[in-house]
Order: sequence, then structure tokens, then C-alpha cells
Amino acid sequence: MSYAVDFTTVSTVGLESSPVADALAGLRANEARYFKNKYDHVFTVEPASEVPEIVDWVHRILKEERDLVISSRPLEATEFEVDGIRMAYVFYESGLSINVMYTLEEGGKRAVGFKLSDGMDVPEELADKFKFARQKSKLAGTIRGSYFVIKNEY
Repeated sequence: MSYAVDFTTVSTVGLESSPVADALAGLRANEARYFKNKYDHVFTVEPASEVPEIVDWVHRILKEERDLVISSRPLEATEFEVDGIRMAYVFYESGLSINVMYTLEEGGKRAVGFKLSDGMDVPEELADKFKFARQKSKLAGTIRGSYFVIKNEY
């Protein structure tokens, strides 16, 4: 069942099993606010088990680009297109959020972003490979983020 993320009243719906559910819900709401304000897009997520093709696409890019396998269980995922950019998000039980920004036009920007919920440790699979910058958010507290550029076609 899909869930339109409300960024005015932050809810942990779908994220309850996460040990950092409140922070992860704030992170998800932060993304929803961004897409609503910038693109007038309603950020809607699905249980990851109902959209395995989205999770598989993100995991394939991680594996083929950087030989990364995320050990945490995916809880929710979404995919949509705005301004010629295919966006995909996966929210994990650990508090990790991964997004893929994939410009459909040849030569456009393509990247994978990682965001860590406030209160979670850096996942072991990312710890030695990425440096995380800090960003303050009214909805999510302190967000730590990193990214890498996608080199191949997906």
C-alpha cells in the first residue's frame, strides 16, 4: 500500500521496525518537502517487498559500480521522474537512505546518494569507502550524507 509522505506531520508509518524510526521518518519527510517545494511532486513510498524491481535496480547499481551490498533490510522504496531525471529511493531498517539520481538525457548527471539518519552508526559496508558531510534539518536533525557518480548505463 502506497503512502504519501506528509512533511508537516512527520509519521513513522512503515518504518516502525527501525531502531531510529523517528529520525528515519524525519529524513524521509525532509526528502518529501524538497520534492514538493522544488518540483511540486508528492513523495509517495511503497513497502519495499511490493516494489522489488526498484530495490533491485538500486542494488544492481551499487554492486556493479562500487561492489557494495547493503546488509540492512529495505523497508520502503519509491521511483519517479521529475524534469527528465529518474529518481529512486530505498529506506533501510538501519536508518540508511539511498537515492539514485539518473538523468535520462545522454551526458546528464547520474549519482548515488547516501544519507544516514540521526543516531545511527555508519554502516560497515560504507565506513571505509566514503566520507560523510553533515547537514542540519528541522525535520531530521543532523543528516550525514555522501555520494558517488555513476559511470555506466542502467
